[in-house]
Amino acid sequence: MSGKKFGYIRVSSKDQNESRQIDNMLKNGIDERDIFIDKQSGKNFDRTEYQLMKRIVREGDILYIHSLDRFGRNKDEILNEWKELTKNMGVDIVVLDMPLLDTTKYKDSLGTLIADLVLQVLSWMAEEEREKIRTRQREGIDAAFKQGVKFGRPKNPMPENFGEVYGKWKSGEITATKAMKELNIKKNAFYNFVKEYEGEHQKKVLNT
Repeated sequence: MSGKKFGYIRVSSKDQNESRQIDNMLKNGIDERDIFIDKQSGKNFDRTEYQLMKRIVREGDILYIHSLDRFGRNKDEILNEWKELTKNMGVDIVVLDMPLLDTTKYKDSLGTLIADLVLQVLSWMAEEEREKIRTRQREGIDAAFKQGVKFGRPKNPMPENFGEVYGKWKSGEITATKAMKELNIKKNAFYNFVKEYEGEHQKKVLNT
C-alpha cells in the first residue's frame, strides 16, 4: 500500500505567485489540504509550514516539490534535509522538474547512486546561483554608490521657516520643544537640521 501524498511549495516573498506550483501538485493527485506553502527565503529550513509538514509525514508517504531551488538554497542543508527525510524518516521525495530525483522509482543501489549524484550537482548549482545573485547585488550597490546614488529613506527638506524659528530658539525666546512644534518636526530631525544649518552658516562665514 502506497503512502499519502504531500506537496511542499516555497516562494521567496509574498509578492510571488504560487499558483503554478499548486497546479502541478493538483495534477499529481495531491489534495489541496495536503499542500504546505511557505512565503519566505530558502536560506534555511526554519520555515513554519515546512516544519509543520515534516511533523505530519510518516514512513511511506511521498513528498512532492516543484524544483530543488524551491526546496532550499544551501547545499549542505539540502543534502542533510534530503537524507533526514528519505533515510531516517522513510519518506519518498519526488522533484517534479527533475525525473531522476524520484525516490519512488529508483530503489536499487544504482538508482540511488544516480539520484545522489544528481542531487549533489543540483544542490551545488542552487547554492552557486544564490551566491551569484548576492554577488551581482553587491556589485550593483557598489556601482550605484560610485555614481552617487543614495540608499535608504529620502531625506526630508529643511522647513522654509527654519532660520526664523532657529533664531528664536537660539536667543532663548522659545524652547526647543516649542521650536519643534512650530516646525512640525520631531526631535531627531530638529537637531539634525540645527547641525546642518549651523554647518552651512559656518561655511558662509569662512568664505566671506
